[in-house]
Amino acid sequence: MSSLLIVNIGKLVQVRERTHSPLRGAQMDILPVIDNAFLLSEQGKISAFGSMSELPQDFLRNAVKVIDASGRMVLPAFCDCHTHLVYAGSREIEFIDKIRGLSYQEIAARGGGILNSARLLHETSEEELFRQAMVRVEEVMHFGTGAIEIKSGYGLTTEDELKMLRVIRRIAEESPLTVKATFMGAHAFPERYRDNHEGYVREIIEEMIPAVAAEDLAEYIDVFCEEGFFSIEESDRILAAGRKFGLKATVHANQMSVSGGVELGVKYDAASVSHLEFAGDEQLEVLEKSETIANLLPGATFFLNMEYPDARRMLNYDIPVALATNYNPGSCPCGDMKFMMALACMKMKMTSEEVINAATLNSAFAMGLGETHGSVTIGKAASLIITRPIPSLEFIPYAFSTPLVENLILDGKIVI
Repeated sequence: MSSLLIVNIGKLVQVRERTHSPLRGAQMDILPVIDNAFLLSEQGKISAFGSMSELPQDFLRNAVKVIDASGRMVLPAFCDCHTHLVYAGSREIEFIDKIRGLSYQEIAARGGGILNSARLLHETSEEELFRQAMVRVEEVMHFGTGAIEIKSGYGLTTEDELKMLRVIRRIAEESPLTVKATFMGAHAFPERYRDNHEGYVREIIEEMIPAVAAEDLAEYIDVFCEEGFFSIEESDRILAAGRKFGLKATVHANQMSVSGGVELGVKYDAASVSHLEFAGDEQLEVLEKSETIANLLPGATFFLNMEYPDARRMLNYDIPVALATNYNPGSCPCGDMKFMMALACMKMKMTSEEVINAATLNSAFAMGLGETHGSVTIGKAASLIITRPIPSLEFIPYAFSTPLVENLILDGKIVI
């Protein structure tokens, strides 16, 4: 029996045959659309779609639920492939420090930044951490996010990293979001290892990674490969140790300098390398020859008042580009994918088609969900946004503060 039928869709967006790889270069400016369409979901999957003129009458007769989407668009729910959604408290005082002229590195050097979040997290119970995270989960769902990657990295001890990852697992179990978990013990050096970086690297390799693997708490491993954080050599050792336990690589790369993180990510067949504010031709040539996705986080660039990544050059290099929020308390306290798309258009000169592709299909591939999410494809999850009445696709990034979502459907169920 049909479970959910959406009819009279003004535009059904991101309609594709099954795709097995992310979009690259000029492909990203192509966004297939069906006007005046229908879509049928059965057992949580997309089972049929097409023009209203082709709608079989038995779909209408048998449908358990029918939604009339006249004047509205339907597109895949956003896939936010880089977040730090689980954290304790907030860091608005550091926001004032930034206004007064302190840099991200200066705030970190005096015990702020990630170390501040680590202290707060250590003092917060697992139950309270989950409660705070679920408020943010509800928030991002209202923005249209249907799949999300969440990193640890504010624990910086084995016990607290595991606490974070257990909360992430519980979010996956108790919320309607599709969730991917990433272990990121290599986010910063804790105070106890300020003068002994080797000691902390060994703790990550010898204690944390085996403990994470023993409880099967993560699919990915990430490192902050950057000057003042983890060196190339340290990052290499950590990724190698993670690979031995089946953890797939992803890398924070080239956010504040040409760090070597891009090359390291490609060496480990990373699903993505994120940030890339500092990426020149040498790094882009390496990415072009790989399967690694360039994952851009314009919200952090905006909040830190930095130069934006050169997305146009990346697309000219035929590199697959994804977008994510980097939702976190220090450099991007924002989980709105539509705002990230607006920034990508305004500051990185991406087109409306490119940012929608980057926030749906390519971001799904960046978190290992390209075969199940990110496009309107038969057999994929029926995880969809029904927009409010809007005049055009271009209106989505253009009206960057106007609410977009009228309904959010995840795995065939209306959750908003």
